[in-house]
Amino acid sequence: MNETIKRLYVTGYQSYELGIFNEKDPRVQVIKNVLKRELTALIENGLEWVMISGSLGTEAWTGQVVNELKVDYPELRLAIIFPFENFGSNWKEQNQLILSELVQRADFVESVSHQPYQNPGQFKNHVSFLLEHTDAALVVYDTEYPGKSKFFLGDVEKYQLKNSYDLLTITMDDLENSSELGDSV
Repeated sequence: MNETIKRLYVTGYQSYELGIFNEKDPRVQVIKNVLKRELTALIENGLEWVMISGSLGTEAWTGQVVNELKVDYPELRLAIIFPFENFGSNWKEQNQLILSELVQRADFVESVSHQPYQNPGQFKNHVSFLLEHTDAALVVYDTEYPGKSKFFLGDVEKYQLKNSYDLLTITMDDLENSSELGDSV
């Protein structure tokens, strides 16, 4: 593990992969509590930037948690790095509102591709950018419950063959244990 993680990319399950279709679902708070605990430990060890891509679910909840943490850690910064221009523009209005609120409160917002979606290569370039511009990734993911993040994890494994890069995970067991403890960070 790198001595200090200063720039962290956080990703994981999208809300639909978890069957979460309402922000009031109690599982959202469990996930946020675990994210808050993990991020707090990293902040206290030198974390400066948290990067997300703006996807609904883990990434949006991470953005919300980072904005909450800024009260106690005003030096913490949130970057949203979209894979392409107009990301999320075809989402339902409520989901666009969630993204819009994150964008308004982010410290840095940019797109890797300055074109609207054209091809899957934009996602590949996006992942390459994130790996090259962060020290580590925190992924809410469990191999027993496959989801889209398995592709990112494969890219991380390839990147780690030639680069020093930390991969931190939050598994379903971590979430369940937190829930059973009534974890309220």
